[in-house]
Amino acid sequence: MIGFLRGRLAMKQPPQLLIDVAGVGYEVEAPMSTFYNLPETGSEVQLLTHLVVRDDAHVLYGFLTAGERRLFRSLIKVTGVGAKMALGVLSGISAGEFAACVRDRDTARLTKLPGIGKKTAERLVVEMRDRLDIPEQDGARLPAGDSAQPASPADEAFDALVALGYKPREASRMVAGVDHKDLNSEEIIRQALRGLGRG
Repeated sequence: MIGFLRGRLAMKQPPQLLIDVAGVGYEVEAPMSTFYNLPETGSEVQLLTHLVVRDDAHVLYGFLTAGERRLFRSLIKVTGVGAKMALGVLSGISAGEFAACVRDRDTARLTKLPGIGKKTAERLVVEMRDRLDIPEQDGARLPAGDSAQPASPADEAFDALVALGYKPREASRMVAGVDHKDLNSEEIIRQALRGLGRG
């Protein structure tokens, strides 16, 4: 098992990262809660990791905090919740907010997350109630710095939302609902997800 990676952040394009560790590039998928706190490309970074072994691939997931990784590991143990859905949960809600939803049985808020319907939300509340041990501060989000990328930030935001599990029509509506002038893709995604939480 790979417990963490420390190296140079070679590329970040939500939800994927490329970490250069002594000349070896590790492809890592990360939730937006991690992206918001990443340094600029080229900086050193350390991520806690979780390796998922499937028949067709080995996928490495990365997290900046122990609370995020702990929540991810708990989520993928819930019936019907895979790694992609767990990433969507962490991208759309902080660990502290998720804990509050489970404690308050707020299934309406959970159904606004990608891929989570009413039955899955109810299952999350039931199965996660005894597993929660998430510090509130682990859910803090900070905006990331601007990064110059060749593609349009709005297009990158759309692609990232689709990769996180939103349907293309819904992702397009979410991006369109953000005034994305002078915003990078990460900030567009952040505002789109915040707008979803208020809706």
